[in-house]
Amino acid sequence: MADLAAVLVGGGRVEFREVERPVAGPGELVVRCRANAICGSDRGAFAGGVEVVQGHEAAGEVVAAGEGTTTAVGTRGVVYLMVFCGECRSCRAGATNVCLDKRGDMGFNRAGGLGPYAVVEERVFFPVDERVPFATATALLDVMGTSGHALDRALMVRPEIEDLYVAGVGPVGLGVLLMAKLRFGADFPVYVSDPSQWRLDFAAGMGGTPVQEPPLVDAAVDASGRTEARQTAVRRLGRRGVLVCVGHGQGLELDVSRDLVSNEAAVIGSEYFPYADFVRNHQLLLENLEAVSQLITHEFALADTQAAFETFLGGETGKVVVTQDA
Repeated sequence: MADLAAVLVGGGRVEFREVERPVAGPGELVVRCRANAICGSDRGAFAGGVEVVQGHEAAGEVVAAGEGTTTAVGTRGVVYLMVFCGECRSCRAGATNVCLDKRGDMGFNRAGGLGPYAVVEERVFFPVDERVPFATATALLDVMGTSGHALDRALMVRPEIEDLYVAGVGPVGLGVLLMAKLRFGADFPVYVSDPSQWRLDFAAGMGGTPVQEPPLVDAAVDASGRTEARQTAVRRLGRRGVLVCVGHGQGLELDVSRDLVSNEAAVIGSEYFPYADFVRNHQLLLENLEAVSQLITHEFALADTQAAFETFLGGETGKVVVTQDA
C-alpha cells in the first residue's frame, strides 16, 4: 500500500505524492519517520523545489533491518545527515562530518524525513532512549549537534572561554546559546544579537543577553551567515579570541595584522558535527529534557507541512517540527 510524502515542488508550495514502502538491503535499515525538524537550509528547496523528499533532521523507529545489521526492529532513533564512508582518513580520525568519500546527504540527494519511510545505512542511525519524544529527539541533530560542535571548535583554540557572543539567534544560534548554558553553567555570559526583536526576546528568556554590540569576548559564533555580523564579531574578539563560523552565506574581510596577528585571534569554520558526538549529547538531552524541549515552539502534522514551512519562514519561531503518527 502506498503512503504519502510531503514534496517541496518550488514556488513555496508543498504537494503530497504516493511513495512505496522501501526494502532494506544489506547493511540498511528502513526507518518509519515520526518527526522531522525544519531547517533554515530548507529555504532554498521550498522556493526552488527538489527532486527528492526533503528533510534532514529526522527521528523515527526501525521497521525493517537488512542482512548484516544488528539494530532491532522497533528501535527508536535519529538519522545522521551525512552518509559517511567510515574508512577514509577523516572518518578514521572521528571527523565523519568532513568525510573524504561521502556517499550522500539525507533530504538532499536521498529521501528524507518528510516522507513516511527512509532507507538509511545502519552506521548513520543513532538509537535514542524511549523516554525522549520523537519531536524532541530531532534536537540531537542541528540544535545540539551542530551547535555543540561549534563550541567544541572554539574550545580547541581557547580552552578557558569565560564569555561568548552569538550573532544570529535563529534555530542554530539558539542551539549555541542552549548548549553553552548546559555545558558551561546557567550563569555563563552569552551575548546575542539579531535583527528580529522576537528572537532577541526568546533568547533572553533562555538566559541570553541581547546587545547591539557586544563587549570584548573570548569567543564568538556566527550563526547568521551575514558579512556585517561576522565583521562585528571579529572586531569584538579579545586577545586570543576565536570566531567560529557555523552559518553558511556571505563573506568576511580581514586585516590580518590587526585582526589576527596582533591579538593572536583565530577565525575557523564548523561543519555539522562528528557522529561520535551523539553519545555525549544524548546524555545531556536525557538530563535536560525540559530545557531542550523549549526550543521546539511549534509542531505540525505532516498534512500541515505547508503551514509548518510558512510559520517557520515567518521568523517568529524556535524549532518547527513536522510529526507523523505510527
